[in-house]
Amino acid sequence: MQHRASEEDGRFTALTAKVGPKGQIVIPKDIRDAFGIEPGDTVLVLSDSEQGIALKPVKGNEEMFRKLFGGALSLGEA
Repeated sequence: MQHRASEEDGRFTALTAKVGPKGQIVIPKDIRDAFGIEPGDTVLVLSDSEQGIALKPVKGNEEMFRKLFGGALSLGEA
């Protein structure tokens, strides 16, 4: 069962997802569609011991990530 909460303007959505046996989660289709995430895309996984975990699509943000992380970030490019 998935739980969802959203602001009325649709800007903010919170949801729950189960972690599978290999540590994987499924990003719901409406969220993937809203952010243009497609199979094979790279997402940045951000973690903070106090704030938690967040995902950020790399597609469309490559230049920002290069400026922030320099050569330390692999953008999944061939």
